[in-house]
Amino acid sequence: MNAIRPFFAALLLLTAAKAETAPERVVYKTIGTRELTLEVDRPAAWTAADKRPAIVFFFGGGWTSGKPEQFQPQAEHFAKRGLVCFRADYRVKSRDGVLPSACVEDALDAMRWVRSHAAEWSIDPGKIIAAGGSAGGHLAACTFLVNGGDAAVSPKPNALLLYNPVVDLTELGSTSDNGLTRGLEEAEARRISPALLDIKTLPPTLVMVGTKDRFHPQIRSFVDKSVAAGAKVEIFEAEGQPHGFFNKAPWQEKTTAQADAFLVRLGYLEKPSEPSAARPDESPSGKRD
Repeated sequence: MNAIRPFFAALLLLTAAKAETAPERVVYKTIGTRELTLEVDRPAAWTAADKRPAIVFFFGGGWTSGKPEQFQPQAEHFAKRGLVCFRADYRVKSRDGVLPSACVEDALDAMRWVRSHAAEWSIDPGKIIAAGGSAGGHLAACTFLVNGGDAAVSPKPNALLLYNPVVDLTELGSTSDNGLTRGLEEAEARRISPALLDIKTLPPTLVMVGTKDRFHPQIRSFVDKSVAAGAKVEIFEAEGQPHGFFNKAPWQEKTTAQADAFLVRLGYLEKPSEPSAARPDESPSGKRD
């Protein structure tokens, strides 16, 4: 591991502190008796008069399992940094018997709920970020690229944070041995595969992936094609790391630092208060640790 530079050290101090406010839970969608919720982490200094950026996290788990708690550390970090953070629950195969297309539908509705309630939560509707890991990264990308649902409220995020996202479901196959997309028709898989959609329109995006991830080839191709098409897409590649690397130390902290620096560059966050001129210990755009 490289020596930790001041920017990274400042972020570790911010992350180490306990959350000052307990998360709240709101229902964004009801299907039968199933209530889909958002866990909300607000900055301690939040007031009703604010107009803050917001971030919506989607957990991973192959559209089959997983829980919103996955992104609790990141949500707590970014709430301390001034963002209103939402962690979305959505239907999955093990609990609800659904295919990935239903997960996408829920993700779109979650983003619409956040935007339509922006005033209530003191959110700037022009600064809403979608984030997620693995299948959740797929859902985050789909909230921008896939059409469907209520056209009156846009689900499209203004920026994306994608942690080893699955971007091409057609490569998994409808009868894959791991069952991730079993039963999903090819036409539907194409409709919800970000790599096969209009990637030139993507908003500012940071993709983080390990070079030993089995999805690394499709993710790298997705980034390269996006950049070639003129999209503002950056990549951070962790040398030798497998799928889900961002869930464990030290990579959880390092990817949080990357995401923080990305949002600083977008103007969504201010630089950490100390030191004033610091950078994370690795850089995106293809450089590796």
